[in-house]
Amino acid sequence: MQALRLSAACVQLRSGTEIARNLNIATEFIREARANGARYVLTPENTAIMEEDKERLRNLVKTMGEDVAVRHFSEVAKTYELFLHIGSLALRSEEPGERRLVNRSILFGPDGKAIAFYDKIHLFDVDLNGEHYRESDYIRPGEKAVLSNVSGMRLGFSICYDVRFPALYRTLALSGAQMFSIPAAFTVPTGQAHWHVLTRARAIENGAYVLAAAQGGLHASGRMTYGHSLIVSPWGEVLAEAGEEPGVIHATLDAAEVARVRRQIPVLKHERPFQKPQTLQVVHRG
Repeated sequence: MQALRLSAACVQLRSGTEIARNLNIATEFIREARANGARYVLTPENTAIMEEDKERLRNLVKTMGEDVAVRHFSEVAKTYELFLHIGSLALRSEEPGERRLVNRSILFGPDGKAIAFYDKIHLFDVDLNGEHYRESDYIRPGEKAVLSNVSGMRLGFSICYDVRFPALYRTLALSGAQMFSIPAAFTVPTGQAHWHVLTRARAIENGAYVLAAAQGGLHASGRMTYGHSLIVSPWGEVLAEAGEEPGVIHATLDAAEVARVRRQIPVLKHERPFQKPQTLQVVHRG
């Protein structure tokens, strides 16, 4: 039987504050990726808009069933007959009375229908180099890990800051994930220090492909993002990497390679439960 292979691409963007323009630019890169053979295409976090004015953002977006970006990318997936994975969109929550938005990753099938979606679980609340980020002020965290099928390969979902929480990826791998999506809008300081290390670690420790589509450069909102979209092999090799400019990177994913790496270093089979440590008692000696 022929091994299962998937031609994949990551689109790197520099999304601005105008949704229509961002959708047009993203669509051109998706078209390019499809023309070069990609069957699965991943875009970055905040594909439709990068907006620091959260009240303006809240007024621009709708629920998943009504949002213009969701409708647009559904049509794009259908037009180009591909698995189109929009790394994330800011959307209004469907929860009654909830003013916070959701940061939602959506996978569309070749028929344009949404196959699965994931709401970002871990929110970026940090003080970093004089800048303050409080995602939890305007984003409602997700609660469920999500696994889906992409042309026979199993995909585990995540978004940006999730990459720092390895338990999520181990849970997805143990549930069958052969590849992980990590759409992102990493800051420059953390990107320079941690982006390659974290994405490669998630691949290595689970024997899985990582597809990490990123935002890159100076945005109209004034924010700087790191770029360097990556596709990483189950062995931790960087198969494709972007720089800072918008563009597309490609690689072919091979299910047989996932199986080979997991046979060589069978960490998923060796996973064992263990007891948490008791409170440490320090003995003072005179």
